[in-house]
Amino acid sequence: MDVWTSPVIDRSLTALAQGYAWLPGLLHERPDGAARTRVLGKPALVVRGPDAVRFFYDEHNVRREGALPPPVLSTLFGHDAVHTLDGGAHLARKEFFLPLLRADRIACLVEHVVPAWDEAVREWSGADQIVLFDAASVVLTRGVCRWAGVPLDEGAGDTERLARDLVAMVDGFATAGPRHWRARRARSRQEERFSRLVEDVRSGRVLAPEGSVLASVCRHHEATGELLRPHTAAVELLNVVRPTVAVCWFVAYAAHALHLRPHQRERLRGGDTAYTAAFVHEVRRFYPFVPFLGGLAVRDLSWKGVPVPSGAMVLLDVFGQNHDEELWGDPYVFRPQRFFEHPVGRDELIPQGGGEPRSGHRCPGEGLTIGLLEALALRLAGLEYTVPDQDLRISLRRIPARVRSGFAVRDVRAPSERKLTAV
Repeated sequence: MDVWTSPVIDRSLTALAQGYAWLPGLLHERPDGAARTRVLGKPALVVRGPDAVRFFYDEHNVRREGALPPPVLSTLFGHDAVHTLDGGAHLARKEFFLPLLRADRIACLVEHVVPAWDEAVREWSGADQIVLFDAASVVLTRGVCRWAGVPLDEGAGDTERLARDLVAMVDGFATAGPRHWRARRARSRQEERFSRLVEDVRSGRVLAPEGSVLASVCRHHEATGELLRPHTAAVELLNVVRPTVAVCWFVAYAAHALHLRPHQRERLRGGDTAYTAAFVHEVRRFYPFVPFLGGLAVRDLSWKGVPVPSGAMVLLDVFGQNHDEELWGDPYVFRPQRFFEHPVGRDELIPQGGGEPRSGHRCPGEGLTIGLLEALALRLAGLEYTVPDQDLRISLRRIPARVRSGFAVRDVRAPSERKLTAV
């Protein structure tokens, strides 16, 4: 009996229980880099490796439309988001995101976030203790909204509330229970808010800064030539703001790496831009963020001799690939120097997905993440602070994983002006 038609146990609950270890476990001792299982009632092929990335992101093989479960759309991406589209509709929608790939736009975002960080550091220095994960989320929310042209009522705690909602959307997408329902409520609340903002801009009640992300999304047209519906425009505006704020995960991870490996702090303080880039790549590779990605086979396929029926799920093991010994040698050792030893191919390092960002489904915000993390890692390395006793464990059963304590610090002391200028 074929494995696809045999009564194989559905492994959806196993995924929730095992977290990041689920797909690597299925692929363990599979020299062909493929495993078969059943998820959400469908047969599923599990793949990893650069060839698998190219196979997965080829729209002649795998499509995203219909692949994302409704709970993920209701929390992380939003219904009718660019992530759900394929073909011409996907390319037309992605035209809104493509300008964000430009180096000048990334630099402009960094120029908004870094002053927000420096403002916050002055506040942190007077606090008994701050939780870096939470504090960084507020900094990133303030900076990205200033850059995107999204108005905030700073005096009424608006930034903090928005930051909590944006974090909740990411934190609750892959779980059941309170975190998931908190994420749903957060998305509903902010989609309503951003929809009103789009309508206000289009009616002239609110002025969107010329050239801003807000102005662009309000003017963007679908492949049909129609303006984006206010709700759809809100979803895509959130899909710029939300993943930018999610960089707080990596900021906390960077602090975790610097705490456990103090020599890294001195290397970053030296101002070596190449080493900073290597450190950021290693943080994104080493620490858990995206566990896997899924799509649906568009036709009957074959992967390395394994038949894949049309409509079957194809799961790309992101975490497993970023910790594949054949690619990285010593994958569970934090070692930025590895990025000096050989150039890393586009489809090898995939912490935010693979493929081609301009024409495919690779995250267009990856460049923004790298630019922000390079700037904030330098700022973080330049800070003086003490790390109190706390739970710094990172559970791989939790999706998305995070430093359990959020990384609390005390006695924050801003670096001197000389040091700030140096970095």
